[in-house]
Amino acid sequence: MQLVARHAERREFDGLVTSAAVGRGGAVVVAGEAGIGKSALVDAVVEALDGFQVLRAAGTEFEHDLLYATLHQLCAPVLDHRRGLPVVQRRALEAVFGLGAQTSPDPLTVGLAVLGLLHEVAKDTPVCCVVDDAQWIDDASRRVLVFVARRVSAERIAMVFATRDAGASSGFAELPRMPLTGLDDEDARALLGAATHIGPDAEVVDRILAEAHGNPLALLEFAHHAEPFGVPGPRRFRASVVDTLEEQFVHRFERLPDATRSLVVLAAAEPVGDLDLLRSAARRLGLDAAGFTHAENAGLLVLGPLLRFRHPLVRSAVYASATPEKRRGMHGALAAVTDPETDLDRQAWHRAHAVIDADEDVAAELERSADRARLRGGFAAAAAFMERAGQLTPAPDRQATRLLVAASLRLRAGAPDAARALVTRAERRRMDDEGRAKARLLRARIEYQRSHAPRATARLVDAVTESAPPEQARDTYLEAFASFMYNDIHPGLLRDLGARIRERAPQRETAGPADLLLDALLDQAMLPVERAVPAMRDAVTAYRAADSSPGPWRMNLLCQVAIDLRDDEAAEEIADRQVDEARRQGSLASLPQALRYQAVARVSVGRFDEAAASLGEARAVDEAAGTVPLLGPELVLTGFRGDEERFAELRELVGREGRPFEAAGEHYARAVLHNGLGNYEAALDAALTAQRRNQAGSYSIWAVHSELVEAAARAGRGEDAAEAMDHLEALARANPVPWAVAERLRAQALLERGDDCEALYRQAIDQFARTRVRVLHARARLTYGEWLRRENRRAEARDELRAAHDTLSCIGARGFAERAARELRATGGQPRRPGEDPLGLLTAQERLIAGKVAAGATSKEVGVMLFLSPRTIDTHLRNVYRKLGISSRRQLRELSL
Repeated sequence: MQLVARHAERREFDGLVTSAAVGRGGAVVVAGEAGIGKSALVDAVVEALDGFQVLRAAGTEFEHDLLYATLHQLCAPVLDHRRGLPVVQRRALEAVFGLGAQTSPDPLTVGLAVLGLLHEVAKDTPVCCVVDDAQWIDDASRRVLVFVARRVSAERIAMVFATRDAGASSGFAELPRMPLTGLDDEDARALLGAATHIGPDAEVVDRILAEAHGNPLALLEFAHHAEPFGVPGPRRFRASVVDTLEEQFVHRFERLPDATRSLVVLAAAEPVGDLDLLRSAARRLGLDAAGFTHAENAGLLVLGPLLRFRHPLVRSAVYASATPEKRRGMHGALAAVTDPETDLDRQAWHRAHAVIDADEDVAAELERSADRARLRGGFAAAAAFMERAGQLTPAPDRQATRLLVAASLRLRAGAPDAARALVTRAERRRMDDEGRAKARLLRARIEYQRSHAPRATARLVDAVTESAPPEQARDTYLEAFASFMYNDIHPGLLRDLGARIRERAPQRETAGPADLLLDALLDQAMLPVERAVPAMRDAVTAYRAADSSPGPWRMNLLCQVAIDLRDDEAAEEIADRQVDEARRQGSLASLPQALRYQAVARVSVGRFDEAAASLGEARAVDEAAGTVPLLGPELVLTGFRGDEERFAELRELVGREGRPFEAAGEHYARAVLHNGLGNYEAALDAALTAQRRNQAGSYSIWAVHSELVEAAARAGRGEDAAEAMDHLEALARANPVPWAVAERLRAQALLERGDDCEALYRQAIDQFARTRVRVLHARARLTYGEWLRRENRRAEARDELRAAHDTLSCIGARGFAERAARELRATGGQPRRPGEDPLGLLTAQERLIAGKVAAGATSKEVGVMLFLSPRTIDTHLRNVYRKLGISSRRQLRELSL
């Protein structure tokens, strides 16, 4: 039947596919209630396509917990094109499809692999991907497909999702939306006239229109059951159009012969619509598969390459109306004919729905399916398998164990409420002491994940002490203590937790790197500087000497310890190693934070542009993953750059979202910003706030002391710098490396009022010259030049101030550079004018891509790094060439990027 109305929507679709055909792809989410015409509209568009490869999939309630189920449907027809993908992406895709090693591919790598797969297909012909009933697709598939949909703007790819819900919680909120509402009265009458043979009784037509509320499916169904010149439908309208439609479908279903009804229930229990599988199951049940045609004639099924229900409501209504015994029989037949070589997990799922009593064999099979899903990174799917395994386990103690495993998987899948409910169910079963301890530990982890509040963290530490093996306990102590350090926690609470951990931490004969790191963090937070430095140094030394990686989050902590020790070489080495390791392993979950610590290390040595590139790449990963980016490192870089406007934006975002970790770093960054701008009272206020809160791990309290001394000295409030000065002196005594010694000397010079001031400045500058921390070296020359000007030694001051200005300008520390320029002008000198920077014409994304291409990366390699397709990278490059007036990669490499 020809589509009635929807003219504006058809025009929008025409624009989407026309643009996609010429390499300007896009996506749209068609949203509306059941029966509103989403599928009819999409089908009409697909039928009109010419020259497109159409890939289709549909979500089903039954497969919502099966990992990548929708992705299998969509990509299976074109999977051969995977041979053109980079090795890491190809292996990730093969792992998802069970074609390679049973590994846990990173979800973002899977997303990039699917984007690459569609890109390969689109080289030959434009692609249109259609996902119907998207409200029911599994979470893993949804995340991947939304990731892809946001990256097809430079591809010959159109993506269409049809869903009942496109709101904030649907997972599709960030994609363009096409809402469908009911037909108006004129269009509704036209649809009735075109599709039915209702007599001319106006009262009947009016009642159908009133009850259908413009819902096309309801119009057709109500009209189908209307008596000519009589009353519409076998039942009156009840609570909603959907309820009434389901009643209509059930009524139609109940009028079929018994054998045909059994076939329709069988089809409802098989979510893929595999006709060969359904015919095999029908034979096993002694049913004639020809009955599927009778169901099609009754308007319940649509037969094609795959069996489809006329509408999802038909499937749900039929399945719900069948007796539990009938449903179990259908699942049993489907399990019997499903090939375990190619679809073992779906066979296990059918077997699980075919039994009513506890069955250890089925439970064990489900447990193995959970293990396979977990290996592929599908924690939600693994939890669903394991939860059903627990339900079917005969032995109470083993049932409790499986339910606790399911709870742990639910927690890892980001569902703490579901995890807590499973723990409660497990606790009602018989458990030994070990099981009860595990349940307490899991409860503590759930509360800790929901809130890193002091009470939840303390409970976690207690639970770990009772039940976790030593290595796991140590890792949990590290995680819990780091959480306290990096949040806005009162120092007394931090020391209390440290004491609790020291009391409970397992004794060991030989301390490994992780033990040393825990000792370092505890000492740093709880002991005077002199006593903390040895453990910190031991931890850094041990990790640098280790052959294997200690894991991403430990490396984050270690990088901060190295910065606090003023070991610029170690900090950069650890940060770079962390990024390389994350890239090598394809660990995109840990890559953003690794890049941010790399940025912090690069800021320390004055490599601002490289720090910005690291932060840009981290943002790209966060955007790809849909995760909230951490802003602390960007606050620090922005503070050093003196960008007031951007800093205000970031600070407002931190305050609005209430991020304690970001708030901690913000105080330090704000002190840096205002020292550069010459707002010394504001800088002192920020530094004193950080010092009062004593946040041991916040970018860091150990770094803010230098800012505090400078602000206090310039504001004429030297007495406020006493505590900070004590810290700097203690650090230099315990850790006499050039950076620490130089900081102490410069701080002394800033506060000195006697004859030793010049000597202190010169010694500080000499010590900074032995490090790579260019920005601090230049700031030492700036403050020395300011002192010389106040001593009326204008010529000498000009030399120091000009050198400071040149370095600070080159680095990009604009606030400090302008401060040096003001001082230089006051001596009668003039700062050098910076040349016009053509790179300023580029967007942040274009500059990031240009830098990577200039370094020798191919478009495909840059695409892998930034989660974009090679075609998108080439589009950005063309914009770069146009803005810079160049035409080749060779010319790009000749520029100073």
